[in-house]
Amino acid sequence: MTLPPKVTDRAFERLAEIGAADQGKALRIAVEGGGCSGFQYEIDLDEAKEDDLILEGQGEKVVIDSVSLPFLTDAVIDFSEELIGARFVINNPNASSSCGCGTSFSM
Repeated sequence: MTLPPKVTDRAFERLAEIGAADQGKALRIAVEGGGCSGFQYEIDLDEAKEDDLILEGQGEKVVIDSVSLPFLTDAVIDFSEELIGARFVINNPNASSSCGCGTSFSM
């Protein structure tokens, strides 16, 4: 059984702060080949498409395309604020390793 990704309240709160839904946008999480570890996350504001999985909370949406979904089984999408900056982060239990930048991983 595959479990869909989860989105934290903090991630939905950040989307509300930036007004994503007010702009008709959702947070798109995609996995593409490339990066220093083999795969990389693409995180962007985009409109939902027909084959997307839509995760909703606090009036906001996170969308994941059907090709990326298997790579994100049981992952957690969060928002992190640190001294070096603020960003959406993905804690992916399927990744066997990741690079220091946090956007590239291998399986």
